[in-house]
Amino acid sequence: MKPDARDRMIVGLDLPNLKEAERMVARLGDAASFYKIGFELALSGGIPFAADLARSGKKVFLDLKVHDIGNTVSRAAERAAELGMSFLTVHAFAPTMRAAAQGRGKTALKILGVTVLTSWDDNDVKNEGYGVNVAELVWQRAARAKEAGIDGLIASPMEAEALKRQVGDSLLIVTPGVRPAGSAAGDQKRVMAPGEAIKAGADHIVVARPVIAADDPKAAAQAIVAEIESALK
Repeated sequence: MKPDARDRMIVGLDLPNLKEAERMVARLGDAASFYKIGFELALSGGIPFAADLARSGKKVFLDLKVHDIGNTVSRAAERAAELGMSFLTVHAFAPTMRAAAQGRGKTALKILGVTVLTSWDDNDVKNEGYGVNVAELVWQRAARAKEAGIDGLIASPMEAEALKRQVGDSLLIVTPGVRPAGSAAGDQKRVMAPGEAIKAGADHIVVARPVIAADDPKAAAQAIVAEIESALK
C-alpha cells in the first residue's frame, strides 16, 4: 500500500541537541509522522530518542550511512531493526548493501543505499576519480542495489525520474535536496521543489531546514504535505 502524503514527507531533525529535537517534535505535533535522525543528533543522545519516537507511533529514518566490514554492517542493521527503525542508510557499495540486507532479515526495517550525496555535482564526482557523471554513477549503484536485495535508494530528485524508469516499484526512491519555492539551497547542489520531486518519482522526500528553521514549523510542514497531496492528484 502506498504511503499517504504525510508519510511521504520525512522531517530531518538536523538539530544540535536532544532538547531542541524534542521541542521540534512537540511543535510539529500531528503535522509530521516521519522523522530523520542523522549523525549530529545521534551523537547527542539521538538513538534512545529514535527508539522512543518509534514506540510512540512515529516512523524513524536512521541516517547513519553505514559502511564497514560485512559483520559490523550486518549487526548494525540488526540493532536498528530491534530499535523499531523504519529506514537505515548504508553506502551503496555491493558488499555493504548485501551485509545490511542480511542483517535486516525479514524484519520491517528497510535498507536504503546512498548513491551520490545531493551536495555533490559532476565536478565533485570527477575530482574523486570516477570516470562517469553523477547520473551514470547513480544508475550504476542502483543496479547493484537491486542485485544486493536492499529496499531503496537515496538519490537527488534530479535523478528520481530516470531511477523510477530503471527500477520501477522494486526499490523505494527517497530524495533529500528538496526545497520549497523560495527556499535557499544551502549546501545542496541538486535540488527540486516537493511536488516536483513526487511527480518525478520520489516515494519519500526529506526536508529539514525548510521546516525546522521556519518561523512556524507546523505551518511549513502542512504546506509541504498539501503540495505533495496536490502532486499525487
